Amino acid sequence: MATLILLAAMFVLLWAFLIRPQRRKQQEQQQLLASVEPGDEILTVGGIYGIVTEIDDEDDLIVEIAEGIQVRIARRAVAGVEKPEDETDEADEDDDDAADGPNDEDGVVVSEEIVKSEVTEGAEALDRR
Repeated sequence: MATLILLAAMFVLLWAFLIRPQRRKQQEQQQLLASVEPGDEILTVGGIYGIVTEIDDEDDLIVEIAEGIQVRIARRAVAGVEKPEDETDEADEDDDDAADGPNDEDGVVVSEEIVKSEVTEGAEALDRR
C-alpha cells in the first residue's frame, strides 16, 4: 500500500514539475504562431529578423529580411514576434529620454556633464569603502 502511495505521489510531482509547464509553453507558442500577421517583426529559430509582408495560401510567411529581399518561411520556424507599436508612443519615449540628462539648447545631451557626473558618483563609491 505504501509503495502505491509513493508511486502516485511521484507521478503527481512529475506532472506538476515537468508535464504541466511544458504543455503551457507549447500552448503559448501555438498562440504566438497563430497571432502572426503582416506587419509583425519576427525572429526565426535560425536567428534571422524580418518583417512579415504576407501569408501565402499554404500558410507560410513571406518575410522581408532586407530592403527588396523576401524569403518564404514555415510558420513553425518563428521563435518570437514583436507587434508594431504606435509611432506616437515611440516619440513620447524619445522625449522622455532627452529630458533625463543635462542638455544644450537643441536637446542634445552634453557629454562633458555626463562624464563629470559619472566621475563624481565613482569617487563617492570609493570614499564609502
